[in-house]
Amino acid sequence: MADNPRRILPPPDSGPPELEAPRHVRAGPFGVLDIGTTKIACVIGRVEGDGVIRVLGFGWQKGRGTNGGDITDLDAAEKAIRTCVGQAEDMADIRLRSVVVNLSCGQPASRLFNVQWPVGGRAVNEHDIRVVVHEGRRLSEADGREPIHVLPLNFAVDATDHVVDPRGLFCTNLNARLHVIDTTATSLRSLEACIARCDLEIEDIVSAPLAAGLSSLVPEERELGATVIDMGGGTTSMAVYAERQLLHTAQLPLGGLHVTKDLAIGLSTTLAHAERLKTLFGNVETSPDDERELLPVPLVGEEDHHLAKVPRSMVVNIIRPRLEETFECIRDRLDSAGLGRASGNRVVLTGGACQLPGVREMAARMLSRQVRVGRPTTVRGLPELATGPAFSVTAGLLAWAAGDGRGFHDMDLGEEPPAGIFRRFVNFLKERV
Repeated sequence: MADNPRRILPPPDSGPPELEAPRHVRAGPFGVLDIGTTKIACVIGRVEGDGVIRVLGFGWQKGRGTNGGDITDLDAAEKAIRTCVGQAEDMADIRLRSVVVNLSCGQPASRLFNVQWPVGGRAVNEHDIRVVVHEGRRLSEADGREPIHVLPLNFAVDATDHVVDPRGLFCTNLNARLHVIDTTATSLRSLEACIARCDLEIEDIVSAPLAAGLSSLVPEERELGATVIDMGGGTTSMAVYAERQLLHTAQLPLGGLHVTKDLAIGLSTTLAHAERLKTLFGNVETSPDDERELLPVPLVGEEDHHLAKVPRSMVVNIIRPRLEETFECIRDRLDSAGLGRASGNRVVLTGGACQLPGVREMAARMLSRQVRVGRPTTVRGLPELATGPAFSVTAGLLAWAAGDGRGFHDMDLGEEPPAGIFRRFVNFLKERV
């Protein structure tokens, strides 16, 4: 009888790898507020049955009372926010009590802390993780700043590193590497005071570049590594993602409004007309026809009918240096962060200032990376004007409010309240059973 060859069964097909951790779907409507230098936007949304966010109400106003992400005029900012929120509430027929707000104020910074917590040979529980996170908050507050996010990057149980979720594992010491995003406490108090004057409470505060990444990066980019650059009106911020985690953020005091001011100064015209020139004729790359194309420019202080004629090349030559400066600063920040290849080879541009023709090509050339323009893609019902890169942070706030972007979806990483005698007894039994 012939020998039968051994039959080797193929491994079961498990499908594509799951890149996104499941999140707990939020019930009921919720509101977010995107406060920027040049615009303020409020969106009311709800998670539908298939897990996608549906916009119920939308409001938009020109930014007032803010500069570089900070509140500079409480009365003006309050008026703009009230009007914006009222528009969204009327459309959704809902009255908001609290909102999720973006963080751009107070020079937000990204820092890393290593924390060790003695476990004593038992299994790690949720209390241990909360203690580690609280210690990261305390270390940040010790330097006179206030933490907004304390994000565990990875854990180590004794000598075993790269542990995603240590709950249930036995160890002597629990080590954690924490990414803390913090800001100045005084700027944060001003933001809270402004929201309170609008008869609203702050449900949560979310880093602006983190939010931009949630709305504009695809799962593969979050996994393999990508840098989000949000080019706003008053600031430019960046966020580096890899292995589904936010590794680094930074913010620069440069934005589209600085380009507008450069044009107004260089052409001796008004800010309004400089913004119009930038929008209609702006570019960062010259063409042979730029010298021959003459643009009418009203001069400051002159009568309305008195117009100067300037070649389009002059507009381009004023815009280009400011954007070159911006990308040089971004390149320096990325180099100083020491992330190296961890940040990947992808750059995603968001924000209104990235829509100037030629910005994508300039970014690819100066950063030596593949560059694309990101837009909100995971929200239904956004008005047409809010589907561009300028509203990436707004859409990201909706994603965060719905439960996206959090490392531990099934537990609250906030500070635990003091436990009573009964609660301590229950914890004692849980740790030893």
